[in-house]
Amino acid sequence: MVPRKQPTARQERLGRELRKLREAAGLSAREAAKLLGVVSVTVSQIESGVAGVSEARVRRLAAQYACADADLIGALAEMARDRTRGWWEDYRDVLPPGFLDLAELEHHARSMGVIATAHVPGLLQTEDYARAVFRYAVPELPTSELEPRVEHRMRRRVVIEDKGAVGYEAVVHEAVLRTRVGSRAQAKNQLRDILAQSDRPNVTVRVIPFDVDGFGGANTSMLYVNGPVPQLDTAKRDAPHGGSFIDACSQLARFRTLFRKVESVSLDPQRSRDFIHRLAKEL
Repeated sequence: MVPRKQPTARQERLGRELRKLREAAGLSAREAAKLLGVVSVTVSQIESGVAGVSEARVRRLAAQYACADADLIGALAEMARDRTRGWWEDYRDVLPPGFLDLAELEHHARSMGVIATAHVPGLLQTEDYARAVFRYAVPELPTSELEPRVEHRMRRRVVIEDKGAVGYEAVVHEAVLRTRVGSRAQAKNQLRDILAQSDRPNVTVRVIPFDVDGFGGANTSMLYVNGPVPQLDTAKRDAPHGGSFIDACSQLARFRTLFRKVESVSLDPQRSRDFIHRLAKEL
């Protein structure tokens, strides 16, 4: 099999999980390779995502590593079996790989939760809002780079809008809702769109008002994606240099706790809807 030049984040994740199983079994890559009857470089390439791995080989590796977690093994086997080339592949060599990795992560999510303290969450942004955010980049993006970013962001909404849409909970700070990223009219339209999205049975929006007590998490913006099993959950945090995916078990536990902590000081969904409705009327 020809090594991949640029494995996706999902392919790399599968490799990392197989490495975790090997290390938990106390085996070196060379020892694992002997058990499989391959050279050690093959195991290294699989674990880095550079080389693909079949479902059968995933199950064989799990057996060699004495992994007894049937749900985890099944989820890893599914990752190996699924060779989906989704709509995001239209943007390969057009957008940075991180854009494609995020869309693929969302596509395979079982449910998602997001905390937003800076911008409206990407899946809830209108086209005008997204364009205004991308236009703020320094140096300024040319139209040839800006428009594909906007288009890609709008297409990502398929995971909460189309058939098979996943559960999505957004906890949004009042500062996010009041900040006019674009014009006044665009801000009003953005609030109305959030209300429309929250009408969906799979979408929940909660608001943290300015005057709430006990919120010290102004820097806690994050996305938490639930996988088929907890071990395959993923957290994502943004930074000026780009976002990063986090999948270490201890970190995932930390972010789950953090999400519940922030959620606990937010308004319930109905009060949040009323709150957003009042803000929209004020504009």
